[in-house]
Amino acid sequence: MSLLLSHGYFLKDDPKELRIMRPYPPLGILYISAYLKSKGFEIQVFDSTFQTRQAFRDRLSEAQPQVVGLYCNLMTKLIVLEMIQEAKAVGATVIVGGPEPPHYAEEFLRHGADVVVIGEGEQTLEALLPALREQGVKNLGDIEGIAYKNNQGDMVRTPDRPYIKEVHALPAPDRSAIDIRQYLDAWKTHHGSSSISIITARGCPYKCTWCSHTVFGESHRRRTPELIVDEIEQLIETYHPDTLWFADDVFTISHRWLYRFAEEMKARGLHVPFECISRADRLNEKVIRTLAELGCIRIWLGSESGSQRILDAMRRDVTVECIREMTALAQQYGIQVGLFVMLGYDGEEVSDIEETVAHLKRTAPDTFLTTVSYPIKGTPYYREIESHIIDRLPWDTRTERDLSIGGRHSYRFYRYANRWMVHDVAFHKAWHSPQRDYTKAAKAFVNARIGRWGMRLTSRKRER
Repeated sequence: MSLLLSHGYFLKDDPKELRIMRPYPPLGILYISAYLKSKGFEIQVFDSTFQTRQAFRDRLSEAQPQVVGLYCNLMTKLIVLEMIQEAKAVGATVIVGGPEPPHYAEEFLRHGADVVVIGEGEQTLEALLPALREQGVKNLGDIEGIAYKNNQGDMVRTPDRPYIKEVHALPAPDRSAIDIRQYLDAWKTHHGSSSISIITARGCPYKCTWCSHTVFGESHRRRTPELIVDEIEQLIETYHPDTLWFADDVFTISHRWLYRFAEEMKARGLHVPFECISRADRLNEKVIRTLAELGCIRIWLGSESGSQRILDAMRRDVTVECIREMTALAQQYGIQVGLFVMLGYDGEEVSDIEETVAHLKRTAPDTFLTTVSYPIKGTPYYREIESHIIDRLPWDTRTERDLSIGGRHSYRFYRYANRWMVHDVAFHKAWHSPQRDYTKAAKAFVNARIGRWGMRLTSRKRER
């Protein structure tokens, strides 16, 4: 049974990402492709990133796949719903998976999907594809980790499939199935150096309220250092990237693993610049020194807020002071630090935003990224605020980012708050720089004041 794997991310349709231009290959479906090919299945991959919607329709018409598998997250949901219909138009059975479909299984089935995969896809598809060939889409009750409609038209959700424990037994992603060079060239053209992604582990054991664990769960399953270094060697030999991006949720969870990995890299004479994500509480001087020796050029930390009250509400299990200390320590070792910051968490007040701005000034990260919180179904945060979530649009025309939270400040307020935060921090940095840039400082000062005034003007309006 022929399977065409794809995803709903079309870079050309995303003006913001076109400006940023930091694309990475879809490792999820490439892992599935590699696994299923190792089991003897006929697999094709349509990588939508640099393609057009018409190209997808042309591929469907040309290939006439019996089954189409689509990866879907909240950002690609609306496009995936259209891709489902396009796949159905050529007579394909449609399977959807990823972090979004499991929490809206009935809705995806109603909009044309035949099966929703819940959790990891490799072993589920290995069992599902023969069953579809032999039994069709109505008698799949023996397949763990799916949702489908039975002969009566009722949705059936089968028992969850256990997570894959031996992730080191999985083959490396099937990067040969797509044109990796497009990603490297995009990076090289827009940023002066190429980058490629790799993942060493699945799952995150931490319980931050707003974070989704739908696919990999609250677990932590790691591939061996030797296998990771094998993959890095292959990437270097085949693609010659300038940098690596370790796409793990928390790269430094296991210090023991990190030190073994460092030893293996040193033993093979490998030193590659890279970026990664971690947590401040999973760093210390030895860990940071090891990262620096390995070639780490930037580490991203979840700061989220400068208010300890908000961090505790998020169940981040980290202190503001720890974030400051580890940021400073990493910078001492020549590693740049980026912080993730979240505005608008339920219960946040203006005073908490002020604390966050003060925190960013004091901490002085090399960069930071901001977002306004939104509730993702299936998370503790969603459950906590579900009673005052405002859903103004039909499900098939919106994503979670379009949901409002009753009682919270308006999105206009948070646009002003973000403007104030970004520019007030920039002013502080420019003013206190040894080479003071008066022009840059003046522009940042004016923008910060506009943001602050806008906050005051919009602070009385709440979502309802």
